[in-house]
Amino acid sequence: MLTTKKIKDTPVTGKMYYLWDDNVRGFGVRVSKAGTKAYILTYRLDGKKRFYTIARVDEITLGKAREFARREISRIRLEGQGPSERAEDRKEAPTVSEGLDRYFNEYVPVRIDNGLFTENSLRHYRNQADNYVRPALGNKRIADVTRQDIEKMLVTKFKSQETQKSLGCLQDKPTQRNRVLAFVSRLFNLFEAWELRPQHTNPVRGIDRAREQSRARVMDNKEMAALATALHTNYDKSPAAIAAILTAAVSGLRISEVLKMEWEHVDFETGRVWLPSTKTGARSHDLPTAALTIIHQLKNIKGNPWIFTRGRHAHVTYKTVRRHFAEIAKEAGLDDVRLHDLRRTVMTRAAGAGVGTHVLRDLLGHKTTAMADRYIRAVGDPVREAREQVGSQIAEEMGIGKEKAKVIPFKKSLM
Repeated sequence: MLTTKKIKDTPVTGKMYYLWDDNVRGFGVRVSKAGTKAYILTYRLDGKKRFYTIARVDEITLGKAREFARREISRIRLEGQGPSERAEDRKEAPTVSEGLDRYFNEYVPVRIDNGLFTENSLRHYRNQADNYVRPALGNKRIADVTRQDIEKMLVTKFKSQETQKSLGCLQDKPTQRNRVLAFVSRLFNLFEAWELRPQHTNPVRGIDRAREQSRARVMDNKEMAALATALHTNYDKSPAAIAAILTAAVSGLRISEVLKMEWEHVDFETGRVWLPSTKTGARSHDLPTAALTIIHQLKNIKGNPWIFTRGRHAHVTYKTVRRHFAEIAKEAGLDDVRLHDLRRTVMTRAAGAGVGTHVLRDLLGHKTTAMADRYIRAVGDPVREAREQVGSQIAEEMGIGKEKAKVIPFKKSLM
């Protein structure tokens, strides 16, 4: 039987030889020509004898090496695969970067074709993948990524892969942090479905989401007037982009929905536009007269289906519109205004004008009334206001409040 003393006293002979253990079959020590000693395990698979080096003798104890050999022999019998084969599989296992390539090149196109994925979502996911996931996890094997790796990603300071400008740390951006975590979680669920890592081992599980501060920026009359002046002043610089911004401002549509409008989908007689691909699916939407006027003033280029275009066979990009909006908003003295604030302004004003929940839901283009309820609550307490309105009306009918109230003293109890 192998003992620590026996291994230590083994002489150097100038030739390689082995010392075998009596307790665990196939476990032993290899002594090299130069006298280097290492624990090894030998086993047979498919009729071939395999050698696996466990560790050098000075790296682990004899007891730990023997226990490792015992466990591996049991696994070989149960799984039909030894440590050497697993090591080879590990080298060939895909990395997170390779998994992302498969996700974007194979999985996403099918989802888009089936109407289950939008180009806008694809743009967001690519940005998250390129700016955060690939730099932090790209070179790691999918099966090796741990919760600690994800947590490290959250506190790493990143730079934009496109501009090399600092993106900062996800930990300091609650909304972006949560979006990246959601994307990575979906990604690893998919990796499990593809059998690239064991089931129920998603490394995002258990990581708390950050508390987000919901943005509630709404533009007042003066701000809208200042923005409109700046937009019209700069109209000739990029008519399509600025027309898209104006259309979003008067319609309350998402800017992504506006940019994808096609001439054949707009009915100027009924004032409706068909939106075949939106965040909530295909739908028909009413356009105000102002939006129809803005669209009608644009040039319809033969062979180009897009309304908001620079003459090429493609619509103006979101990136271009966002850049123009930022520059024009700054010129108007509105540095803290974003594109989506236009939509929020329309909906908040509609709620303030007394538009009902279900009508507001349709204006938003949502499937549920949850967001509509938020807008209505933002402009006041509808229950309290309704109670006050009804109460005042009944009070007026009953003549309550017209005369000075009389004080009626309670009689003292005889008890």
